[in-house]
Amino acid sequence: MKTKIHNIAKIVSWNPQTNSIDVIKNNDILIEDNKIIDIATEINDYNQLLDAENCIVTPGFIDSHTHPIFIGNRSNEFIMRANGKTYKDISDSGGGINYSVKNVRKATKEQLYNSSLENIKPFILNGTTTIEAKSGYGLSVNDEIKSLEVISDLNNNLDIDIIPTFLGAHSVPEEYLNKKQKYIDLICEEMIPEISNRKLAVFCDVFCEEGYFNIDESRKILLKAKDHGLIPRLHADEFIYSRASELANEIGAISADHLMAINDDGIKALSDSGVIATLLPGTTFFLNSKKYANGRKLIDNNCSVSLATDFNPGTCTIRSLSNIMFLAINHCGLSLEESFLGVTYNAACSIKKEKELGAIYNGYNADLIFWNIKDLAEIPYWFDSSRFKIKKIIKNGIEIL
Repeated sequence: MKTKIHNIAKIVSWNPQTNSIDVIKNNDILIEDNKIIDIATEINDYNQLLDAENCIVTPGFIDSHTHPIFIGNRSNEFIMRANGKTYKDISDSGGGINYSVKNVRKATKEQLYNSSLENIKPFILNGTTTIEAKSGYGLSVNDEIKSLEVISDLNNNLDIDIIPTFLGAHSVPEEYLNKKQKYIDLICEEMIPEISNRKLAVFCDVFCEEGYFNIDESRKILLKAKDHGLIPRLHADEFIYSRASELANEIGAISADHLMAINDDGIKALSDSGVIATLLPGTTFFLNSKKYANGRKLIDNNCSVSLATDFNPGTCTIRSLSNIMFLAINHCGLSLEESFLGVTYNAACSIKKEKELGAIYNGYNADLIFWNIKDLAEIPYWFDSSRFKIKKIIKNGIEIL
């Protein structure tokens, strides 16, 4: 079945051949078997027509850093922060990651699936057609596997693609607080081999941060993951500079994420390294922090920058990449075009899907957003209401909205 999309105002996409943004007018798009097979002014060989209704068409958005596999919420922590409590204060009082761990451990797989389903649905309404999703609220062999199995089930049942990441090194669970090395051994000797054998994850992530996992511990976990065929990525240099960005380069990680505290040494390590610098300004905004990642400096030093929401129950409940574009432009120094690249092609690079996602180009997946707007600038301009400007969404060649 060949579908021709016609009556397109303009196509806006990164061009992976010229490394620039294309704005194409007066062209149609031809789709066959979920792929884009032609973009041309005149297409005559097709079976059905889809009217774009004079919309701007962009690639579907890609959210490359999310934590949607949880149950319950931590709205009380929002109030605690408003009353002056810090991230560490909340964690030390029994909140934070380990609070979510307790809820996930108590939940049946069905309960966790249903909760996570509701967590993920709003992404679609905001134009996101692919997400990376992390485990990390189980922190035991059985509960990490349960979380990753939920991700697999959601990927099979939802219209969008969900790419799984194992994040057993998200925090040290309470039962291991005084025997951290034993927990790291559990991750390396039991969790990683079992998850790899079951093919439940593509990536392995570590929260490399003071009070969580240091450089040596992170290196050990990520090298073990590499040995088992998992691709490393890191939570890096979020609160203090810990050299996590340098570690990302050293071990060949696909992405180093957060980077609010990165310094010149870290930027040098990421420059021209192949490691994507993923910025998460929604977390800085949600925490009412003043220190955003310096995206301008990263880009000016030849770092490839992507953007993501960091959706999670404690420190960011944003599920709109339009909002993230808005924050990146206003606070991280990105241009409109750089922010658009950050939620499309560069985001695809950060999940190793740059040959099939993130661009409107021959051979790429037909993941498309139809915007009832006149100019690309309207996407961040309308930010929290931009989803009302979305006329249609196509995923793998099929209309899902």
